[in-house]
Amino acid sequence: METLLHDFFRAVSFEPGGRPDYEAVHGLFVPGGFLVKAVGVPEVSTVREFITPRLALVESGALTEFHESERSGETSAFGNVAQRWSVYDKRGVQGGVAFSAAGRISTQFVRTPSGWRITSMAWDDER
Repeated sequence: METLLHDFFRAVSFEPGGRPDYEAVHGLFVPGGFLVKAVGVPEVSTVREFITPRLALVESGALTEFHESERSGETSAFGNVAQRWSVYDKRGVQGGVAFSAAGRISTQFVRTPSGWRITSMAWDDER
């Protein structure tokens, strides 16, 4: 499960002049998986709905750099289900302005015939 989460962070991260590998995110989730941004009013989205506005920011040149990584985490599993609580750090440059934040993310997993996949992620930034 830790590897899947690191693969997610790697897919959404990119350095100046690079591009995120958003399409790789699809393979990390089960069909119908979702993401919940709980910073303020919760925003629930499918993988495609998560990717679309972020890709638009990259393609427009507004988002020129982004990096997200897990600082620490703990996984608990039972049979074919698991959950990982993580502390994350993120930083980037949007509209020419650098930003950074840290927060907590809860990621749920299920074991499929193809291996472990993410069913959902929910996160909130520290205030």
